[in-house]
Amino acid sequence: MEQTRFRDRKEAGRLLAGKLALYAARSDVLVLALPRGGVPVGHEVARVLGAPLDVFLVRKLGVPGYEELAMGAVATGGIRVLNEQVVRSLQISESAIEAATTQELQELTRRDRLYRGERPPPDVQGRTVILVDDGLATGATMQAAVKALRQLRPTRIVVAVPTAAAETCEQFRTEVDDVVCLMTPEPFYSVGLWYEDFSQTTDEEVRELLARRMEHNKEPWPATGIE
Repeated sequence: MEQTRFRDRKEAGRLLAGKLALYAARSDVLVLALPRGGVPVGHEVARVLGAPLDVFLVRKLGVPGYEELAMGAVATGGIRVLNEQVVRSLQISESAIEAATTQELQELTRRDRLYRGERPPPDVQGRTVILVDDGLATGATMQAAVKALRQLRPTRIVVAVPTAAAETCEQFRTEVDDVVCLMTPEPFYSVGLWYEDFSQTTDEEVRELLARRMEHNKEPWPATGIE
């Protein structure tokens, strides 16, 4: 039986929000999207739920020469998560890991300045945070996000994605307070396979969506987005 694909990230976000009705119209809820592809999805989730939107910065650590294969990830706050199985099986040296880490932390800093300017991240302590991406394959970047976010002491962490590998989705059920994976097709292969339009989200689109959501936030809360 052929699996249904999402038209684009906007449609995926709207459908995902329908499964998150429990979190609608609540003053404690904050949507944090993983740039860049997670932001169009997160924007729709935040819009439908009536929640603020911000970004949570995470970068994949690609295997040297095979950058699409994740050997780990880094996140805001200097958090690094390594896939020890990949590192061991490919015999990746510590120097190669450190080089990739330095490079991706530089990109993390660049994006933080680009998306927020001098504004600090929102205070998540005591809030229910919905972490959104456009999908989960290995889940390495989301794992880094969860680990970093835990240190900021939110009351509740929810991982929400339109599509995911079934085993990855199940893994997060033991790591966070709630998981919503709208579709877990088998075989999974890749996130992009389940979108008709999986074109790259640009930095400008991220800035625009953050600014647009800020205009609709009625509740005063720590400043975010762009000038």
